[in-house]
Amino acid sequence: PHHLFEQDDWQDTLIQLYSFSKAYRLTGHRVGAVTACQTRLAEIEKFLDTVTICPSQLGQKAALWGLQNLGDWLAQERHEILARRQAIIDHFPTLAAKGWRLLGLGAYFAYLEHPFDVDATDLAQKLVEEAAVLALPGSMFVPAGDHNGRSHMRIAFANISAEMIVVLFDRMAQVSQ
Repeated sequence: PHHLFEQDDWQDTLIQLYSFSKAYRLTGHRVGAVTACQTRLAEIEKFLDTVTICPSQLGQKAALWGLQNLGDWLAQERHEILARRQAIIDHFPTLAAKGWRLLGLGAYFAYLEHPFDVDATDLAQKLVEEAAVLALPGSMFVPAGDHNGRSHMRIAFANISAEMIVVLFDRMAQVSQ
């Protein structure tokens, strides 16, 4: 999916993690993979020996079954995730016109800065009451005393369709201070 391992000095900085648990919906089973240079892997192994020997057999068997049988399903899930993410990009101008800023965008969450002179915790409550939108205030994701959380919101979009993102932004745009 990327060309980072083709860089000459990747061993100095790159550690790639993959979660079979997330990819195959193995809730509660911590099964994953790590790719790094041999030296770094040796250090990771030392740490893992102090916390766990290995994931449960059930999780390992489920991940193996997923690897062997769910390639097409996983590709479709990836396509859907990327479509939702693109919908955020395509339709964010609805909120940008109201003064919102898109600060970060991943596969499941978007971090936004709201334009209001109100704490994000209060705005989260208002979004629920006035727009039927559940969003988390930025204060839940920053250290105590960090005032950036006051103006930031996190919205999750993993459980709605790309089409519903339009509705989400329309609802959010209707809320005023």
